[in-house]
Amino acid sequence: MMGRIKIKRAIERVPGGMMLVPLLLGACVATFAPHAGAFFGSFTNALFTGSLNVLSVFYVCMGATIDVRTTPYILKKGGALFAGKLACGVIVGLVAGRILHEAPIAAGPLAGLSTLALVTAMNDTNGGLYMALSGRYGRPQDAAAYSVMSIESGPFLTMVTLGVAGLSSFPWPVLLGAVLPLLFGILIGNLDHEMRAFLKPAVPIMIPFFAFGLGNTLDLHHVVEAGLLGVVMGVMVVLITGPVLILMDRLTGGNGVAGIAAASSAGNSAAVPALVAAANPVYAEAAKPATVLVVASIIVTGILTPLVTAWWAKRVGADGPATPEAEEAVHAAEALTTPSPKAEPATSGA
Repeated sequence: MMGRIKIKRAIERVPGGMMLVPLLLGACVATFAPHAGAFFGSFTNALFTGSLNVLSVFYVCMGATIDVRTTPYILKKGGALFAGKLACGVIVGLVAGRILHEAPIAAGPLAGLSTLALVTAMNDTNGGLYMALSGRYGRPQDAAAYSVMSIESGPFLTMVTLGVAGLSSFPWPVLLGAVLPLLFGILIGNLDHEMRAFLKPAVPIMIPFFAFGLGNTLDLHHVVEAGLLGVVMGVMVVLITGPVLILMDRLTGGNGVAGIAAASSAGNSAAVPALVAAANPVYAEAAKPATVLVVASIIVTGILTPLVTAWWAKRVGADGPATPEAEEAVHAAEALTTPSPKAEPATSGA
């Protein structure tokens, strides 16, 4: 029986499972044994409370996978989709910022909703989901556009968006500090491809560990309370970003499939509210409910986006059987985010 329990496969059946399952386990600990980390102390307490430290290393390793060299088509496609996601986040931030400001709604059916939650859910794309869907239904090279879109990852763009929306801004050293680990990773990964190959396998490995630490800041009672609102927010992500991204894809010669495939919330974005609050305490009150809502959005978009993408592909006549070229593109795109013992990577992933 030893070694035959398929834990990893079971976790990966959940959309964004390697992020969400450990996060929910951490939330269970925080809810039913909130002082467990302090009771055991030492390395156990560090595991329960050290998510920000793990995240800083995660962004260095992820940055190392980003290749600054890219083909014109990938740069054009990835840049257009990146711009579309950023524009959605800025517009939603401007509108929500005028109404909600920095604090979350305190009571009623929208309790917990905040500008931070909305911007975080809109700003980042689920890379693995995008690459699989665009490789299956879109052009084979569309999947590689995520090497450009991965710049979305981390709290930097959310901080900038909140500042543009006229909310409490961040001093320039804090903004720079939010992106420095990623920039350092990009630097060493492009200076030395052996360092890229060395750091790349750590990207997926660290996700469940920082997710568990983040989960230890959540209370499951709040998760239940925010359930329906989180579902609605996930649907909003697809409804708001989907049409914009379809337009951006069409403007760069696509049929819209790669655009709608990017209409999702990234698993890693669950970490962003805590990082933003750590950089500016004004957002501390909004951070915990925002994390819960973003987690719900990750799950909902992980289910809804593939369904909508398949529907759109059928509408534009791109729903035929997967070709060998498309399957090869998916495998190549997956190599951006999973360790490979053979060749050094040429593009990015997270």
